[in-house]
Amino acid sequence: MSTDRYTSPLSERYASREMQYIFSQDMKFRTWRKLWIALAETEKELGLNITQEQIDEMKAHAEDINYDVAKAREKEVRHDVMSHVYAYGVQCPKAKGIIHLGATSCYVGDNTDIIIMVEALKLVQKKLVNVIAELSKFADKYKDQPTLAFTHFQPAQPTTVGKRATLWCQEFLMDLEDLEYVLGTIKLLGSKGTTGTQASFLELFDGDQETIDKIDPMIAQKMGFKACYPVSGQTYSRKVDTRVANILAGIAASAHKMSNDIRLLQHLKEVEEPFEKSQIGSSAMAYKRNPMRSERIASLSRYVMVDALNPAITSATQWFERTLDDSANKRLSIPEGFLAIDGILDLCLNVVDGLVVYPKVIEKHMMAELPFMATENIMMDAVKAGGDRQELHERIRELSMEAGKTVKVEGKDNNLLELIAADPAFNLTLEELQKTMDPKKYVGRAKEQTESFIAKVVTPVLDAHKEMLGMHAEINV
Repeated sequence: MSTDRYTSPLSERYASREMQYIFSQDMKFRTWRKLWIALAETEKELGLNITQEQIDEMKAHAEDINYDVAKAREKEVRHDVMSHVYAYGVQCPKAKGIIHLGATSCYVGDNTDIIIMVEALKLVQKKLVNVIAELSKFADKYKDQPTLAFTHFQPAQPTTVGKRATLWCQEFLMDLEDLEYVLGTIKLLGSKGTTGTQASFLELFDGDQETIDKIDPMIAQKMGFKACYPVSGQTYSRKVDTRVANILAGIAASAHKMSNDIRLLQHLKEVEEPFEKSQIGSSAMAYKRNPMRSERIASLSRYVMVDALNPAITSATQWFERTLDDSANKRLSIPEGFLAIDGILDLCLNVVDGLVVYPKVIEKHMMAELPFMATENIMMDAVKAGGDRQELHERIRELSMEAGKTVKVEGKDNNLLELIAADPAFNLTLEELQKTMDPKKYVGRAKEQTESFIAKVVTPVLDAHKEMLGMHAEINV
């Protein structure tokens, strides 16, 4: 670890080694060589004077990149692609003359960027599926645990702990749907030349249009893609980066919402994120158990959401067939967006997997508010006992205000039931009123909705992705 210069916290603290490798120099340059091999094979198969011996030589050195030679050459020529073409040629003297034949720098640069984003999206997909799986387990476990719901963060009609978790889960499922649509529609750039016209191939293949039409499909197939974009300038449209970044921003928004809810619930002492035995919550207040993982999710998520503006602005400001004001921005915004979302999903997996629920605290909060929630049922019972609905409604309103004053002004327990029992208009005893205080009577269809959501929505998704399941997140700090 270097201590005398800046290092990115995304790689030092947050992102997994797997995601870091996807955006590593090694992954990049190995992919360049695979693309050069695919181009040479395609050109040979379409009739150019390229020998199998030359291709075999290129394949023999596809992995053992001579970085020292490339680095020394780049100091001289100030061009990364041509430096690596040179270095590859040093290792492959027989193939030297046909490496990168007919291509421009974007052939390796842009196709590699697409390939790397696809691999990164696959890893994000895998982690997202596992977060959904853990949330569905949590929702199922607590589907029948009544809890106060909140509108405007004010106590509202009860729900269940599990039903609330389905709200988080549903948003992640939307993100997965969006991700898979984009992943399924990404194409390679192919090999289209300096302005996208394939002019160099027109020269190489003596104007044979039918043969030239085969180049991109053959390269795509060799690199594991269904197709290349049908038209382009020198680069693939930067709209592709915008679509990808928007997927990451959507996941970040879902994670942020969930983490905020958990932070608020931890303040109420109803739910708590994992807290390790030797973990320190505060340097000053030894008793504290701060929701630091959820806070980190929120913090990184804000970064990813804002980062999505970078590709959008870059896409909007590209001139004609290409400009180079995308390059420096792309080198930062795309890798860092993925490294951050990788860290976010690891944190989500870790938090949900170890989320602690405190039913007694939940019940205490519920019972303090339930008399207010139960007033409609109480009023109906009083009407059945001979009361006037309109008069009873006004009396309940007045008594609720009085009980609210007792709680908020005097700091005492909610005494609404006692006030109602003492009012002859209701003709109900305290014992009869207390029988209505079962929280499960007031959660509506929360349990049934949770069961239906898991069975009909989540389970089919998890079944379709079962080979991805079983991940456990490692948190560095």
